[in-house]
Amino acid sequence: MDFQHFAEHRLQEIALLIMAIVYILRLRWLLKFKAGKERQPKTGLPGTTMKKGILYSWANIFMPWAMESTRARFFIYLQFAFFHVGVTLAILLSFLIPYAPGLLEISVLVIAFQIFIGLACVIGILRILRRISNKYMRAISTPDDYFSLILLTVWFFFATLSVPNNGGTIQLIYFLLTAFFLIYVPFSKISHYLYYPFTRYYFGKTMGYRGTYPLKHITPPQS
Repeated sequence: MDFQHFAEHRLQEIALLIMAIVYILRLRWLLKFKAGKERQPKTGLPGTTMKKGILYSWANIFMPWAMESTRARFFIYLQFAFFHVGVTLAILLSFLIPYAPGLLEISVLVIAFQIFIGLACVIGILRILRRISNKYMRAISTPDDYFSLILLTVWFFFATLSVPNNGGTIQLIYFLLTAFFLIYVPFSKISHYLYYPFTRYYFGKTMGYRGTYPLKHITPPQS
């Protein structure tokens, strides 16, 4: 077994196993904490329930019009969306190359992967520059923020070049970076997505109980 084959198969499997173990332990710890009970009567508009609030809260990430920050800065939201599409495709690529290489013989699929992952790489560069140039971003940034973002951007670069599945040094670097990320992510701030379903669940449940979720947009009367 050569090192390229090891990097694409056994190394990824070991990294995935480590990632799964860490996540299971973190979830076990997280589930020990129970949400507090509501101590006030139901308020707000009728027709809003906890279930509706939870569903609305989970879907909020796909509704840029629902938050003032994304309505006012839609370009930043587009960056966020395409960046995470790139992450998803770059992860999927690490499974396609070793386990379903035939799919990468479809030229349209190869081009689509390269466009979206390449776009994520460009967005990563823009995010790095924004984090460095914006004094407010600098103030809240940690070394982990810079390290994760730079490494993700480099990973996108090698993933884009690896899509045609031609093997070689570039593809080997991509798989080594992928294995590193699988182990590193559970210990970094990138793992925030692990908490998203839980935090949005509790928030939506509370806001739905209080009758304020889903949001009701009411046009003010004309004077």
